[in-house]
Amino acid sequence: MGRFFRTLLAALVLLTVALVSALTAMRFAIHGREVTVPKLVGMAPSEAERAASAAGLQVAIERQFYSADFAEGKIMTQIPVAGTKVRRGWRVRVAQSLGPQRLSIPNATGGSERIAELNILRRGLSLGSIAHVSLPDLPADQVISQSPPANASGVAAPKISLLVSDGPAPPGFVMPNLTGQPLGSATLALKDAGLKVGKISVLLPSSPSPGEAQAAPVAPSAPTEPGAASMIVSQNPAPGQKIAAGAAVSFEVR
Repeated sequence: MGRFFRTLLAALVLLTVALVSALTAMRFAIHGREVTVPKLVGMAPSEAERAASAAGLQVAIERQFYSADFAEGKIMTQIPVAGTKVRRGWRVRVAQSLGPQRLSIPNATGGSERIAELNILRRGLSLGSIAHVSLPDLPADQVISQSPPANASGVAAPKISLLVSDGPAPPGFVMPNLTGQPLGSATLALKDAGLKVGKISVLLPSSPSPGEAQAAPVAPSAPTEPGAASMIVSQNPAPGQKIAAGAAVSFEVR
């Protein structure tokens, strides 16, 4: 019995040693593929690429900003920061300086979106985001605001974003429930409300289920054309849905 326990203990010791060795080897393998991110801030893009390549990393210039602290073309910021441990082949994202702001910000408001875009691009700037809003007192396609504003100083990015008017919003309606009504009266009600009649489909009589008695076969007939007396079975848009003036409403009738 004592010999059995000695053998079992020896086996457990060997198993423990094997597990520790495997974990140690795995740890060295994982950390062996890790590298330290070098400091790229203050370098030119070519210098940053060489420094990153020497560490087995890549560089991606994702942003450009005006800066009074960094000369034009130099790297301003980097992610991950210097000293971070990352996997070999990791991409370091950097922002490049455009130098101090030298271009004046033009006034792009008051005209159309196209005129504003041409004015911005002619100054060597870029067009940022464009948002639209419906305003009752302004015509459609008029630029009503910009960011940064005209003649702004201390601008970070060479982009101008615009806010454009879409003009007055079309009147909206809440779709009434027209199911169960004759098609003729529903059509008149839609026209009075400034809506249109869309597609009208005729539902065919359903076939009897296998357990129901079937009548004598009748020669198939062509689908009946919808008339003013046809009853509405379903509608699209559904009742209660908000719709705009001029929208089309489709029906299924029987």
